[in-house]
Amino acid sequence: MNTPNTMTRSTLLHTVGHFLLISNRCLIPWLKWIVWVPALVAAQTQAPSPQLVQSKPSLQSTHEMHMPAQNKLPCLSTEIACANAATPLIQADGSLLLVWTANGSVMLAKSTDLGKTFSASVELARHGKMLDTGADARAQIIGDDTGRVLIAYAFFKDRQWNAQINVLTSTDAGLHFSEPKALIKNGVSERFPSLGIDQERRVFVAWVDKRWVHQQRAKGVNTLGGSIAITYTEDWAQSFKAETLVNPQSCECCRIGMDVSSAEHLVLAYRAIFDKGVRDSALQMFSAQGPTKALIAHAVQRVAIDHWQTDVCPHHGPAVAVGENQTLHTVWFTQGEHRKGLFYARSDGHGRHFSAPMAMGDVNSQESRPFVLAQGREAWMVWKRFDGVHSSVMVRNSKDDGLTWGQEMRVAQTAGFSDHPLLIKHQGRVYLSWLTRMEGFQLIGLNS
Repeated sequence: MNTPNTMTRSTLLHTVGHFLLISNRCLIPWLKWIVWVPALVAAQTQAPSPQLVQSKPSLQSTHEMHMPAQNKLPCLSTEIACANAATPLIQADGSLLLVWTANGSVMLAKSTDLGKTFSASVELARHGKMLDTGADARAQIIGDDTGRVLIAYAFFKDRQWNAQINVLTSTDAGLHFSEPKALIKNGVSERFPSLGIDQERRVFVAWVDKRWVHQQRAKGVNTLGGSIAITYTEDWAQSFKAETLVNPQSCECCRIGMDVSSAEHLVLAYRAIFDKGVRDSALQMFSAQGPTKALIAHAVQRVAIDHWQTDVCPHHGPAVAVGENQTLHTVWFTQGEHRKGLFYARSDGHGRHFSAPMAMGDVNSQESRPFVLAQGREAWMVWKRFDGVHSSVMVRNSKDDGLTWGQEMRVAQTAGFSDHPLLIKHQGRVYLSWLTRMEGFQLIGLNS
């Protein structure tokens, strides 16, 4: 399990060491890592730091720019310039809410010019070193067309890295938020919340849950990973339906991808644990049935037989998007026996069968953190590429529901620390969301 910490040099070395172990198991040539590790450490430690800015208690304040770091001191602020991960939400009125985690705090700010300037930030919660800032962890945010907003994040409850997911809500477009409260009462451990919303404004929450694994271990059964759990709320987190464990075994420290289709189908993408400890990407569909529209879980579908057999957590979950014609698009990272790198696949049969995996990016570069989004019949994929000095965000676009893809393009680059690239959409526009230590937060339009 990841220890809760901010992105420091020691954290980076720990993470790199973790990936070295994975790469060794998967027979990746060590020479590539010998060049890559010192360069990445140098990029991280040379990232400049901001000056402290006093937070204000309300988002109803004058705008100020969240600037990138300006010197080489340790990044100790809770402002966006010291954030390890940031997640955006474009609201119905076009304003942008940005939630991030930095130095033990969950922070929020608002922008009315798509991220060029922000209101003074507000601290929503503080957990210090116990805030979950693992490689695939981030605060999540979702909203509806009436100005309601819901945020979810995780923190560690103890030194055994058992975690709790908290949720907090706003009914006034993010101006004020409720106090954080536990998603699950008396839970064992919950991490990596993922959020989705359907046309009836039901908000779905999926996460990695450890209760079944703990029960098995208490019986003396050596059990890997965690479980995938899901619940939903019809009253904006005033209450939640009883949670359901939909897959008992999944990767315990990999993010979950989620999307909701116009046909009221919910789909999850996650790294499942199959026989003999194989950790391959899987999709699972859910449908609302009956007069109460109860959530029905369908069978787990393996996207591809990569056969990544490892007892080391990859810290690298997949992503999924549903297209206009209910086509499923998914992207993932693997170091499997049958293939290595980043891959894309599509399904027009509700996940019952998938296309052959299509390689993304350059097999000779360090490619990571893929993400996918669907907009009508178009689909977009982004990922990070590290060349030993710079991290770049690469993008490809499909005009025909993923049947064919255009050439890759570099749309952003940095020489320091950077977050995962994310994709969001609003009123037909598709945007890349990327946070870097040197350039700050960027929201880049990808289509006209």
